[in-house]
Amino acid sequence: MRRAAAARAAGARTAPTRRTALVRRTALGLLAAALLAGCGTGTPGAAPEASATPATTAPSGGTAAPDPSRSPAGRTPEGTLLVADFGADTVTFVDPGPDGSGRGGAPIASVKAGTAPYGLVVGEDGRAWVATAEGVAVVDTRQRTRLALIPYATESGPVTTGEYRGGGMGIAMAPDGGHLYVGVNVPGRDGAVEVIDTATREVTGTARVGMRPFDVDVSPDGREVYATDHDSFDVTAVDADTLATRRMEVAPYGTEGGLGSWLKPHYAVVRPSDGALLLPFEGERLAVLDPRTGRVAIERMTANTHQHGAALTPDGTLLVVGTGPIGPDDEDPSLTVRAPDGTERIVPLDGPHEDVAVSKDGRTAYVTGGFTRDGHWNGITVVDLDDEKSEPVRLAAGNRPLGISVL
Repeated sequence: MRRAAAARAAGARTAPTRRTALVRRTALGLLAAALLAGCGTGTPGAAPEASATPATTAPSGGTAAPDPSRSPAGRTPEGTLLVADFGADTVTFVDPGPDGSGRGGAPIASVKAGTAPYGLVVGEDGRAWVATAEGVAVVDTRQRTRLALIPYATESGPVTTGEYRGGGMGIAMAPDGGHLYVGVNVPGRDGAVEVIDTATREVTGTARVGMRPFDVDVSPDGREVYATDHDSFDVTAVDADTLATRRMEVAPYGTEGGLGSWLKPHYAVVRPSDGALLLPFEGERLAVLDPRTGRVAIERMTANTHQHGAALTPDGTLLVVGTGPIGPDDEDPSLTVRAPDGTERIVPLDGPHEDVAVSKDGRTAYVTGGFTRDGHWNGITVVDLDDEKSEPVRLAAGNRPLGISVL
């Protein structure tokens, strides 16, 4: 990748030239047709049994079987990575290597979860909640077994795979761990946020949100839930007590192109200091949404690449995954490391990536290579956030991994 090599030599990219509307419309016209024609298909899938299965692939494209000898039977070490295998209906436990560096790491075990798992969240009790196409899987991460599969109350059509499949997408947990919130995609229609009682494992409420709830987040005080509605260019705020909703448009490039547009919100993070939602767009614009007023402020970004996953480190540094070009003037895949004062460092990545998690000490980022479109790879890129001169490390991990959490 010529651009990526140049960026490595320079240590950081310079600010991109602001794209014109004409270039945007040209890129959208060419690419949206391919997206709508080829990315919405899938094949039916059945609910798997709750048992361990081998991981199937390595970053090189070969097979990387889990190595159970890396941890005692029935126990999962702290700091282990857990990824949702969109391509294998499983979750995979990954040893991140010494000091979490990725060097010498490898998959430990895989557990069947459900068809096409997408997002996941882990509670303090060690249970993982995984949004699959057919329901929310409950996985005991200490014993590495599936405990339950909770079906959705929302009808989302046949259980399928593929980028536009129905069922669970974004997922988040209330601060007290008592409730879980999962965004359910209903293809071609508005979606829903379903509320699950984590003690009874039952759906206790449903709120209608926008189209294709890519991500779900919760306010620091637990009073509101936010669904990032990818295909309707907005964020829906859901009152956690009454389930009343408010829709807030977040479209810094406008809504031209509708469903075929690439310029829609994907992932968000909630800034603890003020409760604002941070939504990155195209490595050019950071939309800062005040959920109390619905107002959006725009801050400049510098990666100049299509962006998906986002996370915050303990010190407030924003990490954003750049998936790669969608237009002729775009840059290659990257990880943006954005300090609280707005200064950015751009770390080039080799190939498309989807989501990112950060180690508990805030020193290491783990970026999944699954990606929802073609071009994915079966692993994790490990980025040392302290050492700007270090090269990212590629680590085998599951099959088309999307969601990720650090245990």
